[in-house]
Amino acid sequence: MVYPNFLDQKSREVIEYSSEYLLISVLHNLLQGECNPDLRLLGCSVLAPQCEKDKVIKPCRHVCENLKKNCLPAFDAIDMAWPYFLDCDRFFAGEEEGCFDPLAKLRGEIDPEEDLPSDLPATFIQFKHHSYSQMVSTLKKTASKCSHIATTYSIGRSFEGKDLFVIEFSTKPGHHELLKPEFKYIGNMHGNEVVGKELLIYLAQYLCSEYLLGNPRIQTLINNTRIHLLPSLNPDGYELAAEEGAGYNGWVIGRQTAQNLDLNRNFPDLTSEAYRRAGIRGARLDHIPIPQSYWWGKVAPETKAVMKWLRSIPFVLSASLHGGELVVTYPYDYSRHPMEEKMFSPTPDEKVFKMLAKAYADAHPVISDRSELRCGGNFVNRGGIINGAEWYSFTGGMADFNYLHTNCFEVTVEVGCEKFPLEEELFTIWHENKGALLNYMEMVHRGIKGIVSDKFGNPIKNARISVRGIQHDVTTAADGDYWRLLPSGTYIVSAQAPGYSRVMKRVTIPARMKQAGRVDFVLRPAEAWPSKLLRRSMEDAYDPYDPLELFDPHAQHGRPEARGGSSAGREKPWWWSYFSSLDLHKPLWLLKQR
Repeated sequence: MVYPNFLDQKSREVIEYSSEYLLISVLHNLLQGECNPDLRLLGCSVLAPQCEKDKVIKPCRHVCENLKKNCLPAFDAIDMAWPYFLDCDRFFAGEEEGCFDPLAKLRGEIDPEEDLPSDLPATFIQFKHHSYSQMVSTLKKTASKCSHIATTYSIGRSFEGKDLFVIEFSTKPGHHELLKPEFKYIGNMHGNEVVGKELLIYLAQYLCSEYLLGNPRIQTLINNTRIHLLPSLNPDGYELAAEEGAGYNGWVIGRQTAQNLDLNRNFPDLTSEAYRRAGIRGARLDHIPIPQSYWWGKVAPETKAVMKWLRSIPFVLSASLHGGELVVTYPYDYSRHPMEEKMFSPTPDEKVFKMLAKAYADAHPVISDRSELRCGGNFVNRGGIINGAEWYSFTGGMADFNYLHTNCFEVTVEVGCEKFPLEEELFTIWHENKGALLNYMEMVHRGIKGIVSDKFGNPIKNARISVRGIQHDVTTAADGDYWRLLPSGTYIVSAQAPGYSRVMKRVTIPARMKQAGRVDFVLRPAEAWPSKLLRRSMEDAYDPYDPLELFDPHAQHGRPEARGGSSAGREKPWWWSYFSSLDLHKPLWLLKQR
């Protein structure tokens, strides 16, 4: 760059001590991750403009205008004016003036793909490690090839701005279908554990090609299930691990996010609350709200994206793919006694989780063999599965959160001994896991499913489906449909909702039954809804002012003022303290005109 910049700042020191520079530095925190890193790049294009042959080039006006349209609500939410130095007319130029796009490389350059022979079979999969851009390109090409049954979408962005891409397979991509269960796989939660990421990329290609070739197993699976594959939840960490290269079996570099957060320790600790409730008569161990105190800590944008995703889709079953061992673990992952690091800590659905974990382990030829001459040898006598807290206890895990906050049952699969294996090993790893990946997906159809409606046929949302003897309910989705995973056996199942009488049914699930049995409920208005039941049902309802959507991690700054601070303190918004070190150069231009 050359000096002065567009703000007439004549040196690097002046820029770095300016209020404009400080604002760019703290925008991620102020806006709770919204528009990050787009706004930082846009601001830097003004403070440190691009130049060619000693000529300064302005950033493009249309980029600024689009970003302002998308990001202005985030500024309004914290009562902050749009920064003057992001004035789209003043500091930006039109394309006819030869402007440049400061966000062009935000997603990274698309890596040139190898020229593959045109006569390759439809089932061809290239067993290699995929960079972020190669992964996105492969997922998009796969969705395009199977556009009638597949689509891609993003659930949010990583801290460094990479989209968290999902490929979905369904007969009606992009839509929930009545009574069709929702399934998800998540890979690469720890950036240096890359096998799960590659397996899901290969799985996407396999599902597409086999569906087109008429494979009856794959067609049945996709025709009756909505499948979501998120190959990389931590693309920022993956980049760090990839710099070390394949064959490096490190346990630290790339594991965490760009914010130095372990995503599998970053979810709300609802397990402690479940243990507290377990001794209370009539208390439910399901749909536990997120405590307000959770939002006072550092919440990764990747974590928040997953939680929003879970709220938006009624997932039934899930698995998170990790690496470094050969075992399938299931909740709880946090010990019921905090001081015990290895303590069997079952959920009310212990039998269900063991059935699910065994479905993957038994179909995996290495996890299920009896040899102890491999990693994971300690799990041979357990059949390749273990309760998570009995292996080692930790809090803030994703699997416990799925189970205690939503209807979704999730296990964790350690898919291989090496975290980042050599490329020549990937073909073998795929064939070891392919059958298990399919077998586990098919488990989403075990148990019962149905619709809860009133006597006029109107669906009842958030009705509770209870199974006698299991202290964990599931709830109906927006269309009144539900899914309840259960092993074979006879159960007393009931449905209830505020304002309606409870309906109970006796249900028998045969041992050989591979499809969910249909059990519908028609609820009739109750003459007098018991106040205790109504109160209990409302205790666990989500707050209409949902902290997941509207949480403010800096709310503590406003509390002393609310108790009676100075009038001058009350006149300034909470974020004003971020600029207290600037003395005479405080950004008054960020204060909205009253």
